[in-house]
Amino acid sequence: MNYPRLNHGCANGGTCTSAPITNRTDVTDAVAPFAVHGVVDRDGRLVAADQPLLQLQLQAGGDEGGALAIPQVAALARLSQSLGLLVSRTIVAASGDGDLDLTVQAQPDGALTRLVIEGWRERAAVPASAALRLERARYYAAAENDGSWACDGSLRLTDVAPSLAKAARQSAERIVGEPMLRFFRLIEDDDGDLPIVSALAARDSFFDQPAELCAAPEIGLRLHGEPRFDSSGTWLGYAGRFSLVGGANGAPRALLDIGVSTAEAEPFGQQLDSALRAPINRIIASADEINAHTSGPIRQDYSGYAADISSAGRHLLGLIDDISDMQAVEQEDFRASAEMVDLADIARRAAGLLKVRAADQSVRIDVPPLGETIDAKGDFRRVLQIIVNLLSNAVRYSPPGSSVWIRSEVDDDLAAVIVADQGKGIAKADQARIFEKFERIDPNEPGGTGLGLYISRRLARAMGGDINVDSAPGQGCRFVLTLPRG
Repeated sequence: MNYPRLNHGCANGGTCTSAPITNRTDVTDAVAPFAVHGVVDRDGRLVAADQPLLQLQLQAGGDEGGALAIPQVAALARLSQSLGLLVSRTIVAASGDGDLDLTVQAQPDGALTRLVIEGWRERAAVPASAALRLERARYYAAAENDGSWACDGSLRLTDVAPSLAKAARQSAERIVGEPMLRFFRLIEDDDGDLPIVSALAARDSFFDQPAELCAAPEIGLRLHGEPRFDSSGTWLGYAGRFSLVGGANGAPRALLDIGVSTAEAEPFGQQLDSALRAPINRIIASADEINAHTSGPIRQDYSGYAADISSAGRHLLGLIDDISDMQAVEQEDFRASAEMVDLADIARRAAGLLKVRAADQSVRIDVPPLGETIDAKGDFRRVLQIIVNLLSNAVRYSPPGSSVWIRSEVDDDLAAVIVADQGKGIAKADQARIFEKFERIDPNEPGGTGLGLYISRRLARAMGGDINVDSAPGQGCRFVLTLPRG
């Protein structure tokens, strides 16, 4: 069926014009180089259209000469008419069993809006199962969840919302590094399944995994998790959210009432964490979704803006973490637990956590070989925190194409982890002050908060060890963490 060019009366009482009608009848055959034209009146009716646009209108459930039924194009036409300006967007429109990438220009012309559509590139349809997973992932990312959690590929926790840690009568810092199943008790769902188990086998997303806190079974949860992968496709663990529900006694608990009296006074760092972490996480999740084009193609500069927003959000989260840690280590009664740990194993775990960041900066991390063990006395979670900080700094200040080495050694009654890079190095005069609060060699250079090394040294000394640096300008840096062997 050919759509007549001029036989529909226009809203201004005149005659609509459009580009010559093509003889194509299959929308998915309509591929550049030609442009497809259409005209929309003030009431949103498609009063003139070339054949491919008409086919798309009919496939979308619209009628010939009726209201424009392609939502994204209709919205663009309304926007152009209301602004009185030319508006251009790249959109994705459904077409039969597939989708089309379209570049749409909408130009107001009196009471009409003229459309010029180019591209018409067909993309494969998303499988129903994948589409469902994506839709659920978007839902849980956007929903008002009660907090976040994360684990590595060994299912050891790498992040827990402070409010949830408080409910378990522990600090968030102490929980990091603990096996996930020591913190959460998983419960079968209504079908008798554990959603996380089948998701683990496929390295897939999972949703609505019932759970309780091992230390506070009256607090019930629903866990949601998204798998994390590095640039080579290696699975790195889960980043997730949780929602509060009824626990063992069936009584839902509000987040602010969990495990703490409202009369308790929180340190400033914890108040800051509680107030800012959830909204910043939502900002980061939204920015990442925009940058990943999960809602459809966008202009490259907009994608770059979204990446900048995500990066800034993560920097703010890092600052919140550092302030909370600083207040913890400065308490007079602060103590680090003492247990036997394997420094070589922790070093390999730290490298795994930073593998994606290093790959993004074209930096190679050389780790202690599998099978190597170096026993020391310390707190697993705190040692991991220290090595991650040292390694993060090494990666940040390493030039592209260079390497960072992690080595573990034994010297009499001390065990050591050495993190060495090929960066620009640190002058002798600056090597003492980098361990002070908020100190950075070059404040104008992109980097951290100036608290990481201060906190790391305080933690090392609380475990009976220390951190020292050996460096010179142009010769890289060599940071050495030492801990007692027993």
